[in-house]
Amino acid sequence: MAELPHRHTVLRTVDSPLPALAARGRHAALAALGRVVAALARIIGRHPAGWRWLARRHHPVLERLAAANARAICVRAARRVPAYRAFLRAHPAGARRALADFPETDKRGYVVAHDSAARCWQGRLPTRGVVVDESAGSSGRPFNWPRSDRELRAVHRDIVGYTGLVFPMRRPFVINAYSMGAWATGTTTGAAMARIAVVKNTGPDLGKIVDTLREFGPDFDYLVTAYPPFLKHLRDRLDAEDFPWSRYRVFASCGGEGMTEALRDYLEQRFALVRSAYGASDLSIGIGAETRFTVWLRRRLQTDRELRAALLGADEQRLPMVFQYNPFATYLETNERRELVCTITDGDVLQPRLRYNVGDEALLVPYRRVVELACADPVRRAELRTVASVERMTLPVLLLFGRTDSTVSYLGANLYPQDVEYGLYDGNPYAAEIDRFCLALVEDTALETRPVIHLELRRPLAAAQRAALADACRRGVRRHLTSVSRDFAQSLVEDSSAGDLRVELHEPGTGPFAGQQKLKNTYLVR
Repeated sequence: MAELPHRHTVLRTVDSPLPALAARGRHAALAALGRVVAALARIIGRHPAGWRWLARRHHPVLERLAAANARAICVRAARRVPAYRAFLRAHPAGARRALADFPETDKRGYVVAHDSAARCWQGRLPTRGVVVDESAGSSGRPFNWPRSDRELRAVHRDIVGYTGLVFPMRRPFVINAYSMGAWATGTTTGAAMARIAVVKNTGPDLGKIVDTLREFGPDFDYLVTAYPPFLKHLRDRLDAEDFPWSRYRVFASCGGEGMTEALRDYLEQRFALVRSAYGASDLSIGIGAETRFTVWLRRRLQTDRELRAALLGADEQRLPMVFQYNPFATYLETNERRELVCTITDGDVLQPRLRYNVGDEALLVPYRRVVELACADPVRRAELRTVASVERMTLPVLLLFGRTDSTVSYLGANLYPQDVEYGLYDGNPYAAEIDRFCLALVEDTALETRPVIHLELRRPLAAAQRAALADACRRGVRRHLTSVSRDFAQSLVEDSSAGDLRVELHEPGTGPFAGQQKLKNTYLVR
């Protein structure tokens, strides 16, 4: 019997949907758990004691839940925020299963491109219960940031919780010396502090502050909130008037720009404690804050080469500001350019900030990583045990280097190179003598931090010509900044010394211009 030919059967396989379904299920479970933990944190954190309890019990396991919570906010906004829905359509991608799958937003590509209402939940700006903060951009155009009442209450809770943890005051009296008006920091700080203290909103007025201290006397513990340079002016003014520092307890909280450890040391010769905070009008004024632990770490990074190389890299010469932050309130990431990317995870934020790139360079380090590095050395370990025993916060660490867009932050105002350039050349009879320029913030021997405009000359000039050029440039830049930057103009109204712009002239190829190629200017000296 003839053998029948054997037909090979080809088996067809169909990809099972189970792994994808399982992955989606895990994401959904993590997001749900993250929302539950975030909600519990908000409930517990409503009281300063609860806020302190949470800050002292942050665990690395919570980082994954915080990331899932941030992704859930993005998913929710994709459905309910018209501007974000349009933004995602303009940046198509596959399944957005992780937070990093959502594109970054920023001021130019998202805020400018969509109107204020479209960036709100459901595309509606409420007609009541909204406070609008303001900040100015490079063109002087104001940017407005509406904030809901519930959103502000959450910010107030964070400020109050941190203040109660870091500043040991018995009868607190807050002198709020931040600029008032539409700026976020001054008005928000004053409203928050009223929950736990007597508050006087003086603005940056030295005379009013001196009068207030003398009027209410040493029975209160005072906390002065201000920009770092103003605290230096206040100390010097009080010293000049023979203020009885020994009878008072005066603390200081500052923000708006970086502060050197030399200035902190100078201030703490009089103030009981000086701590700085990090925020941005685009986001929130309470993103991160200093603690005794972070101040110790920053000072260690100044002198400890081994620790510096481990945390910052072997070639990094800059000293960052160091803060701790709560990832369940503000989830932070860094991109491949080390730019800080922020998602505010509170669902009460009127205009969600979703993977928002504020333009700051930073590094993020888990708290336990710092502890591990500290414990590798017996001296570090002993120091850490001492500083960590006070506030006992276990929140992750933010190492902040500053702006990546060549701006200089000064007294709450951002000075942009293009505005400086305009002031240098517009109507300046000596403009032809300028080859190029760059900016720097310099702390002098009196610990005054001032913007310095470095000018490279095209050719050597006589002393009289150099003086005339420097004066013309100083007046031109000050005039232009006053006309285009509301923040700078307001600083001049409240503190006349804010207009003290320094101009330094350099022969060709010398000073900060030595070795620079001329195809592309470097506008910021770090």
